[in-house]
Amino acid sequence: MIIGVCTVSLYLPTSSSLKDKRNILKSLKARIRNNYNVSVSEINHYDLWKNTVLGFSCIGNDKKYLNQIFNKIILFLSQENDFDIIKFEINIL
Repeated sequence: MIIGVCTVSLYLPTSSSLKDKRNILKSLKARIRNNYNVSVSEINHYDLWKNTVLGFSCIGNDKKYLNQIFNKIILFLSQENDFDIIKFEINIL
């Protein structure tokens, strides 16, 4: 069993309050869960309304497969207009 973990720091320029941030993230997390079958959670910057860090995890039998899943998520995030990717990190354990 191989575990993959990915963290992504995002900047949300259109967010003007924590409520805006929650709405954006709620929709985003649901789409990622449904499309990529991974666990996703906000893992840092809970009280900042312009920044957040999301964490994704997935379990599989092949490192290449897990890496492909996370790369697809990063590509999906880069095509969205509600936020900008500051940095991301993929770890396969």
